[in-house]
Amino acid sequence: MWTHEESIEASAAPARIWALFADVARWKDWNAGIEAIEIHGPFEAGTSFSMRPPGQDALTSTLIEVTPNGSFSDETVVDETRVVVLHKLVPLASGRTKIIYSTEISGPGADAVGPMVTADFRDVLAALKMLAEQT
Repeated sequence: MWTHEESIEASAAPARIWALFADVARWKDWNAGIEAIEIHGPFEAGTSFSMRPPGQDALTSTLIEVTPNGSFSDETVVDETRVVVLHKLVPLASGRTKIIYSTEISGPGADAVGPMVTADFRDVLAALKMLAEQT
């Protein structure tokens, strides 16, 4: 299993960041790795969504856990490789919010796929923070 974690702190409240998470159609506003995205139901466990990275075929993912204003995780399976990303919001004593992306990849080629999947997470988190902090 290959694992990775990336995080950033934001001045925005968890509810503000959560609103951006729950608006799946707008993920491409802060994630340059998404050319097109469509959710196939409500933002809750069991709902799938299709996401197309620039210049690539669409991937289908499923929300496997959704805790409003707290966290959500999604799972993408391609052939025998399983990618799970946990997106977590942690309120800090300072009044800031820590945004954490934790990734677990299992199956053939996990060690090769992992760095490709997570390569832009730092940029994605920075763009999410910037959007969440706008008034």
